[in-house]
Amino acid sequence: MTTQPATGYDLAQRFGKSISNAWHAGHSQIYPELARLQEAGMVEVVSEGARRSRTYAVTDGGREELRRWMTETEAARTQRSETGVRWFLLAVIEPEDRRIALEQELAFMRLEAERLQATADALDALPGRHPFRATVDLGLRVNAVMTDWLGEQHEAVALDRR
Repeated sequence: MTTQPATGYDLAQRFGKSISNAWHAGHSQIYPELARLQEAGMVEVVSEGARRSRTYAVTDGGREELRRWMTETEAARTQRSETGVRWFLLAVIEPEDRRIALEQELAFMRLEAERLQATADALDALPGRHPFRATVDLGLRVNAVMTDWLGEQHEAVALDRR
């Protein structure tokens, strides 16, 4: 919405394609949050469509709140990651199970790399440099580091089996 007006459905789709690894937001969260933001004057309805769908845009007050949040508050640095816990616990399962788990993780990371690259390609096809392209680059880099680490762990399991 900061880049262009969107419906709740559009936002759910964008979350799924962009920041779902960092923050999951489904329809059940997005619609109440849009209502709260509208009540607070941070977004406004700019059009209404079929089946009472509403397109929202960020207001000047919403942009100011985003600026304040990004520049004047400290981020909550704690996060829960099932992936992180699973990777931590790799050390306590049997080598054959560890190998299987690592192969599953590597397969996911390959798919994620393909998804990120497709997103990068789509952004590159747009005129100018898209403001989220740098974040996609970060995702590609982080994915590469994680894939390398998983590959090293997989190789170590193979060596342990000899």
